[in-house]
Amino acid sequence: MNKSSRKAIIAGNWKMNKTRPEAKELLEAIKPLVANADGKVEVIACVPFTNLETAINATAGSNVKIGAENVHFEKSGAFTGEISADMLVELGVEYVVIGHSERRQYFGETDETVNKRTKAALAAGLKPIVCVGELLWERECNITEEVIARQIKLDLFDVSAADAKKTVIAYEPVWAIGTGKTATADQAEEVCAFIRSTLAKIYDNATAEAITIQYGGSMNAKNCAELLAKTNVDGGLIGGASLKAADFNTIVQAAVQG
Repeated sequence: MNKSSRKAIIAGNWKMNKTRPEAKELLEAIKPLVANADGKVEVIACVPFTNLETAINATAGSNVKIGAENVHFEKSGAFTGEISADMLVELGVEYVVIGHSERRQYFGETDETVNKRTKAALAAGLKPIVCVGELLWERECNITEEVIARQIKLDLFDVSAADAKKTVIAYEPVWAIGTGKTATADQAEEVCAFIRSTLAKIYDNATAEAITIQYGGSMNAKNCAELLAKTNVDGGLIGGASLKAADFNTIVQAAVQG
């Protein structure tokens, strides 16, 4: 295993937060703080649809990339309220979060639709951040690995090895999303290592070693260094801490240090 051969990625998931002026203000604060990460860590802000154009303009010429928080799997049509991959690409979006636990819990997202969205994103040239993770009940029943393996296999069904290498996997234990609870660094490493071994079985070792795996369960300024030091934790999908420039920067710097 060679962690240094993979791209470290810190992505902020802003969720349903920030108006356009607030988004611009936050990104203007973040840019100078994380400028030193250029070439070492990919820094991404995944923002609400209404903020995308503002965010892309605000980060032009910087090392901060912009991502969306969802994408539909059809190119166009009668899908009121949805946004296609081509629409995101036309704006200048590079990344997109797919299958976040909140989308699964509140909006009926399934592994089948995650798979469709992932393939649509890849076909359009977007880089998907595909989220997987177990519920508290599933962890207590000792079926975490079965749950994760099933999600990985279904979410990446019919995705080629070449496209899998363009995909980021975010492990987000659902019981640690927005709860203040966090998996221990050892728990995060255990599951991220299992994800990599599952990818190796689906594809091959070289492909598995090339895929960036993030931890996405309440990573913050206090626990980021310990989490990011783990062999199979290549970055973070950051919720609340991404809305505070100083905290987000602390996480980015921890990733720079490796």
